[in-house]
Amino acid sequence: MDGLQILPLAITMMIGPQIMSAIIFVTTPRAGRVSLGFLAGVAAATAAGVAVMMGLAALLDSAVDLGSSRSNGSAGQIIQYVLVGLLAVAAVKNWVRRETVEPPKWLTTLMAADLMKAFQVGLFVILLMPSDIVIMMTVGIHLQQNNASYAAALPFIGLTVTVAALPLLARLLFHRRAEVAAPRVRDWMNTHSWLINIIVCIIFIALIID
Repeated sequence: MDGLQILPLAITMMIGPQIMSAIIFVTTPRAGRVSLGFLAGVAAATAAGVAVMMGLAALLDSAVDLGSSRSNGSAGQIIQYVLVGLLAVAAVKNWVRRETVEPPKWLTTLMAADLMKAFQVGLFVILLMPSDIVIMMTVGIHLQQNNASYAAALPFIGLTVTVAALPLLARLLFHRRAEVAAPRVRDWMNTHSWLINIIVCIIFIALIID
């Protein structure tokens, strides 16, 4: 996968509660420690998730030929189009329910998280988020269609962790300004979670049908 493909995928992996968690962690008293735990969880979850999805794609390919990534009629492409339909339904649902959609309640508990809790959150925001599962599935199918090894997924994994690290990097680079801005960004994302969910769906739909 080239840079033009993995950059949007890595960004989409972290849009939503994922990046909201990272922002919350940099506003805690132990920002550096818990943020590193969170990043370790994200790295482990993404690496494991991609490996599992590549294995599932290989099993599926042995049963039903996934075909080439350039073939519009291939089984792999049909699966991705089904995912587009599901994402479109999710986007419409978020729009209809925009007045009542709220961020996950567990986000409010992160201010008191320790290193282990932050690591677990890093795991769960990747492995339990439907959007991230779909993205890793897409990566697995793409690599299987192109007969690529797991090493080809390493840039995607590394870039996903880099995106997750942006709030911490901003705090380290800009110090006081980042400390003031981070709570404002966190609060805005809390009140606009429905919009963030729609943006994730639209971006991923665009990536699949491109």
